[in-house]
Amino acid sequence: MPPVDAFFVPLGGDRWRATEHTTGPWDARFQHGGPPSALLGRAVERCAPRADVVVARLTVEILGAVPVGELDLRAQVTRPGRSVELVEAVLGAGGRDVARAAAWRVLRTSQSVPARVGAAPPLPEQSTPVRASGWVDGYLSAVEWRFAEGRFGDSGPATAWTRLLHPLVPDEPNSPLTRVLAVADSGNGLSSELDMRRWHFINPELTVHLHREAVGEWVCVQARTTISPGGAGLATTALSDLEGPLGVGAQSLLVAPRPEPAPQDRD
Repeated sequence: MPPVDAFFVPLGGDRWRATEHTTGPWDARFQHGGPPSALLGRAVERCAPRADVVVARLTVEILGAVPVGELDLRAQVTRPGRSVELVEAVLGAGGRDVARAAAWRVLRTSQSVPARVGAAPPLPEQSTPVRASGWVDGYLSAVEWRFAEGRFGDSGPATAWTRLLHPLVPDEPNSPLTRVLAVADSGNGLSSELDMRRWHFINPELTVHLHREAVGEWVCVQARTTISPGGAGLATTALSDLEGPLGVGAQSLLVAPRPEPAPQDRD
């Protein structure tokens, strides 16, 4: 059976099935954080939808590993308002909540203000092959990557232009918000400061601030990770499109050594 051309397929009502395109790089059972963040963002957009608002900030709390399987989704406006409102969405699996999002929607206005934005990094002409040893494929091949700085598996800051190769859900164009959320969670992986084979740097959350909507299908992620003694770290990303900067993302990190493999696993 050929792969499904979407990250998620509907099962009826508020239920979804994650496809292989959501699979994260560490374990074939669990999703990368990008697709479920984008699905939560879509739920925010479709909850009591209003054409006169834009999402200015969205935080995703990752409550546990999100399985590559069946999911349920619910959303509600928890603080209504004419100019600002708070929308929350929750993703569940197997009877428990696995991720939730809180988003502030602010009133879209037509007033003109001086634009002070810098140029986006140039878009490289060629895609960057995914060759990191030991990673599980799925999400990595569902996104086109063009690195302007760094490479997969390299340590240090990285800049990558990204383009989703599949729709989030079937027969529906990806929205500006979902295009950004689908890749913003990649910052800590792109800009790792430690050997991924020996260290965890897991993000329990993702926060994205946007000062305008993304234009076009390309989203640039300029990522940097800062790690200090004590077990915590911070990955920050500058987000741009071909017209210039559009926002920033941040991920709190748990930094810890990976468990040593059992003797039988070393052979």
